[in-house]
Amino acid sequence: MTTPSWSRRSVLSAAGAALAALTVGVADARPALAADAYDALRLKWRELLLGTGFTASDPLYAGRLTELGAKAVSYRSSMAPSGSSLWPDLPYASFSGDPVSSTYNRLKTMALAHAQPGTGLTGDASLAADIVAGLQHVHDGVYNASFTLPSSNWWWNAQIGAPTALLDTCVLMYDSLSAAQTAAYCAAVDHFVPDSQLDVGAPHGESANRVDFCKVVALRGVVGKSSAKIARARDGLSPVFPYVTSGDGFYRDGSFIQHSHTPYTGSYGAVLLSGLAWLFALLGGSSWDITDPGKQLMLDSVERSFAPFVYNGLLMDAVSGRAVSRGLSAGSTNGFVGGDHGRAQGVMAAVLMLAMGASAAERTRWRGMVKGWLQRDYFLTLENNPSLDVASLSRLKAARDDAALAAVAEPVGHRVFGSMDRATHRRPNWAASLSMSSSRVAFYAFGNLENKRGWHTGSGMLSWWKDTTLGQFTDTFWPTVDPYRLPGTTVSKKTLADGAGGDFGAPRPTSTWAGGASDGTYAALGMDIRGLQSTLGGRKSWFFLDDAVVCLGAGIGCTDGTGVESIVENRNLGAGGTHTLTVDGVAMPATQGWSATLTGARWASLAGMGGYVFPGGATVKALRQERTGAWSDINGLSGSTTPFTRRYLTLWFDHGTNPTGAGYSYLLMPGADSAATAARAADSGWMSVLANTANQQGVHVPSLGFTGVNFYGSGTVGTLTSTGAASVMVRVSGTTATVCVANPTQTLSSLDITWNRAVSGVVSQDPSVTVLSTGPSLRLRVDTTAKAGASQRITVTLG
Repeated sequence: MTTPSWSRRSVLSAAGAALAALTVGVADARPALAADAYDALRLKWRELLLGTGFTASDPLYAGRLTELGAKAVSYRSSMAPSGSSLWPDLPYASFSGDPVSSTYNRLKTMALAHAQPGTGLTGDASLAADIVAGLQHVHDGVYNASFTLPSSNWWWNAQIGAPTALLDTCVLMYDSLSAAQTAAYCAAVDHFVPDSQLDVGAPHGESANRVDFCKVVALRGVVGKSSAKIARARDGLSPVFPYVTSGDGFYRDGSFIQHSHTPYTGSYGAVLLSGLAWLFALLGGSSWDITDPGKQLMLDSVERSFAPFVYNGLLMDAVSGRAVSRGLSAGSTNGFVGGDHGRAQGVMAAVLMLAMGASAAERTRWRGMVKGWLQRDYFLTLENNPSLDVASLSRLKAARDDAALAAVAEPVGHRVFGSMDRATHRRPNWAASLSMSSSRVAFYAFGNLENKRGWHTGSGMLSWWKDTTLGQFTDTFWPTVDPYRLPGTTVSKKTLADGAGGDFGAPRPTSTWAGGASDGTYAALGMDIRGLQSTLGGRKSWFFLDDAVVCLGAGIGCTDGTGVESIVENRNLGAGGTHTLTVDGVAMPATQGWSATLTGARWASLAGMGGYVFPGGATVKALRQERTGAWSDINGLSGSTTPFTRRYLTLWFDHGTNPTGAGYSYLLMPGADSAATAARAADSGWMSVLANTANQQGVHVPSLGFTGVNFYGSGTVGTLTSTGAASVMVRVSGTTATVCVANPTQTLSSLDITWNRAVSGVVSQDPSVTVLSTGPSLRLRVDTTAKAGASQRITVTLG
């Protein structure tokens, strides 16, 4: 055992006379039995922190536990208490960072090493004494009921980060703390997080932050044995439960917004889910159980809001905001902490904990979903994710390896999240997500110096994965990709400053048209695109079908004095990828730095990835390029300066400088090989473009019975007419047809739609759809008031 570089006597002296009479007991590795209801909750929290059902000698856990012990030894040996800090590199007065929270988290790490088996420090009495002395030192120096912390970093240093770590440590070291110390630490928490913080309208008290505050207050009530505090925290959750129609929170369509205008399901939403999971698990079955019926809406969010963005073990970046810019710390070898896969496993761990307070059917279904995700994720397995703590790992492994549990397969279908300008499309063996923006939704997420160059994320970024290319955006994509060439986007090449447009949801376009119509399988989506700090404007549409996405652009113009491009693809090939690009049957050079203008190209195929079809032929530019970047380039808060190099294959339409009325059309075919791509290009009857102008965009695919049209105002395209801005999708199957209508601007109260096709009767219709007439044509009036861009549908019998 390593001897600390400071004696307990010196700590007692530095911490103050209050510690002189302290008697520290030797902690038992097995927590004491509960004496009352508060002890029962405390022991339950301890169990959640430490995990259950694992063997410390199991190789999966042994290394992590040994590492935990080593980290605790390092922290212990480097403690050097002074009047200004407990660790020299974390001076309390350095409020530009998070020294108080970081100090408490180091003490928590030491406490975990003391409580967990197999760390080499389990139950060590002298370690317990050092932890207790450290807690007292921080209390005496800065975190107490009479100290005022600057508000420069309220989350970490005062109100959420610091008290959470402090209270967790108090739970782990409860039997080693005196009653006076416990009372003093609870008083400090009360000082920084008063009950008024849970009032509606309190500063920072919205959505995910509110759940964090409730978690702090509840645990303070448990540690300090205050029924009033626990009840206050429980009741403080109620404002989070109802669906919202603006601002932060969950929306009826499954969207989740934070910072008023930013899609954040995979980051703040995940934090909220995790916080609720801890509280539901803690309070369930106790006299403080959560009985608000709105609780069910949060349980429903697992499948309504989170599962649609998890694919084969990854959580799509489209809803993770500035979290996409967080990579591994300096010294990493692979360049990512887990990225979209690591975030997904965090959500899975929360779902499993939430399942403890769900119905038996939900519990079985959710565990089956998690098992399926983990089994299919070859890119980041539980064994290879160093960021997982032992407790989360034990819960995830239990689900993955449960032989009696049936793994749930990936679903097939389409979801439009109109309240956050996002959509997901799932087909057998591939999935895609689309990121748009509008006056309601920010171009990108920026804040705290994170995601400094995510400017064009909401300019139509189309991300897609095959079931064999799950590392596409995980493998150091964000620090190495050209931020002006995100796949699917149309952008001005105008140079933008880091963090351009403002932070925390500030940069938004003025346009309102973003979204589309879907029947749950296929979809017609579009957006009235605007450029960030640019004169760029135009219209973009995507038609999500069986094995392809049809992509149209029209009316593209700009007067920035710079070039404008529409990016067909910018594929991350990894550190040494040499995937062959075949164009019209001819293999292109695989040398880095190769570029070409492909004139009259009808199709292209990227080996192992997918195919691209250019109806009628098009001039497309291509580039193979090695790009080097570091996480610090895009994240000034915590990014590593270690450089990484990745290879990219880029295809794009060059619209030239200051274009007017430019456009494009192409098909993306994920997973298609050269033969399938060539066959689709040769099949001129597979699809017809009905319109591709600044006023309307539409396609017809006879073999699928699909017609989709985006109207940017009133007009007629083929057999469809709309009286206003609308997205209309029609699917014909045999003698019936389904018509779906949405108002993506979310500004109209109603739309009149005419389908010039003989209709003999109505099979079913949403209450919002009124049939004006059938017969030679179908005329509808669709109520779009307060529908948030959602699709309204009717199914009819064809005449």
